[in-house]
Amino acid sequence: MTKTISIDVWSDVACPWCYLGERSLQRALANFPHAQDVRVTFHSYQLDPDVPADATGSELDYLVERKGLSAEQVEGMFAQIAERGRDVDIEYRFDRTVVANTRRAHRLLQAALREGGEAAQSRLVEALFAAHFEQGADVADDQTLVELARQVGLSAEQARAALDGEAEEQAVADDIQRANELGITGVPFFVLQNAYALPGAQPVEVFERALEQVWQEGVARAE
Repeated sequence: MTKTISIDVWSDVACPWCYLGERSLQRALANFPHAQDVRVTFHSYQLDPDVPADATGSELDYLVERKGLSAEQVEGMFAQIAERGRDVDIEYRFDRTVVANTRRAHRLLQAALREGGEAAQSRLVEALFAAHFEQGADVADDQTLVELARQVGLSAEQARAALDGEAEEQAVADDIQRANELGITGVPFFVLQNAYALPGAQPVEVFERALEQVWQEGVARAE
């Protein structure tokens, strides 16, 4: 019996919980005996589409000013995320995270999916998260985005075309519209087999149980 499990993930490059959720899902897949039959597709979502293209300042200042949080609240959130990140080998460096509008990064992810399939898109997702949260790179900068795209198999020409591409922009808009239709108001948001929703950055073991449940249900239906 051959079965494919689909996982649709709505996330944003500038969302630290999305990085945590993506890495936890990858850890769960590494332990799942049928991982070769799982297809993971990432969909665009912007937590703050109004971030200026020329945004400056620290991540702490941004959250204090744009979200109305106190510096103490933000620092506490950073500490909580960093602690969970260490469990899955993520080293968050919020002290050097560059505030960025992620629209162009999302266009690039759409191109990666079209040109290289889910595998290329997944590699680019991971590269963008690492660049933003660990390396202090500006993921709104065209040169940075083109170089990351080249690292996962896209040509520089394909990457540059995608950054201002109408097809890529439409795909981003379609993903966001679909999220609205599904009632998604926060990310990460995972949908398994178009039927089971897992909101938030779930622990590895939650993803493991969900994968096994969906697989076993598919086996039962096939018998």
